[in-house]
Parts: sequence; structure tokens; C-alpha cells
Amino acid sequence: MNKKLTEKQYNAFRFIRNSLVHDGKSPSVRELMKKLGYNSPNAAAYVIESLIDLGLIERKEDKKLVIAKDLEPETPFNERTIPVPLLGVVPCGVPVISDENTEAIISVSEKLAKPPHKYFFLRANGNSMNAAGIEDGDLVLIKQQATAKDGDHVVALVDGESTIKEFRRDKNVVLLNPKSTDKSYKPIVVTSDLKVQGIVVTALTGI
Repeated sequence: MNKKLTEKQYNAFRFIRNSLVHDGKSPSVRELMKKLGYNSPNAAAYVIESLIDLGLIERKEDKKLVIAKDLEPETPFNERTIPVPLLGVVPCGVPVISDENTEAIISVSEKLAKPPHKYFFLRANGNSMNAAGIEDGDLVLIKQQATAKDGDHVVALVDGESTIKEFRRDKNVVLLNPKSTDKSYKPIVVTSDLKVQGIVVTALTGI
């Protein structure tokens, strides 16, 4: 456990972090009170303020909590990690605008997220890439880059909206192909001016 945190602070941080990652929202003071077995909301509020003072969480103007810094990982063999932001939801079906607000910070091994490249997480929504191992609700680790080669699974920007698809170039056009067991999904045909936001590194299930 991180030495600077008490057990109550550690448990509170983990609950807040998990709520942001799994539910997409920060818990209320009363939810935290109930989860940690406190007798009053004041005790839960005090722990939240202590985590803010430590720089681990922040309170936004709308009073919602976000993770500012993840806990230092306790990994075997001193494995090194880097902080990667979870930005929101991206569809694996019909594109919708990505939520660029950071919901949480997740520590990722440098074996997956290799410096000096930049990385981010998006949560997949839909099943148009399930045959490629990207299921609805998975956290998808993305390497930020603007180029792609045939066969890459990319986060692509189409009309200001983002989607995960397989990248294929065909003469002067680019095909964004679904990889799904549901054959109702069809390719998206765009020009070679397509803006690629990043390349899929891996999808994490059950986080």
C-alpha cells in the first residue's frame, strides 16, 4: 500500500477511482459513507478533502470528482508504469462525438504504453468490433498517432465524430471496416484526408 495513505484514504480512493472507471461518474458523499461503513457523511467528506489535499483527486466546478493522479503501483519485479487518461466513450458502431474530459487516470505498464509515445483509454460502446476482440464496455488502450497502415485498428475522426474500425486503403479512398459477428454493420467509405486519432494497442475486459 502507498505509505502516505491511511487505510481509509486508500479504500476511499479505490472506490472513487472504480466508480469513475466502471460507472463513468463520481460517487456521492453518502455513497462513499455507506461503502466505507462510516456513521456520518462528515467523515466521508473529510476523507475526500484529504485526498484532494494529497493531489490524488480534484473537484471540478460542477462538484464532480476526477482522478488527478493514480496511486503508485505495487508491481512485482519493480515493473515501471506510466499514467494514461481515460477520456470517455467511443462507439464500435455508429459514431458519436467523443467525450474528451478525463474520467480517470490508469497506471499502465511501459511494456504496453511505451514512452515517449502518448496514449489514452476510451471505453468501447457497441459490438461492431467484437470479432476483433473489442467488446462492448471494454477499455481500449490507444497509441496517439495520425497515420495508419492496412489492417490497423484505429480511432478515426469522421465529420468531427470518432469511431473504432479496421483501416484499409483502396486507391484514393479509405475503408473503415467493422469486424463483427453482426453482419448488419457496413464499411464507412471516406477520402484519404481521413484524420486518424490513434492506433488500438489492446482492449481490456472486466475493468
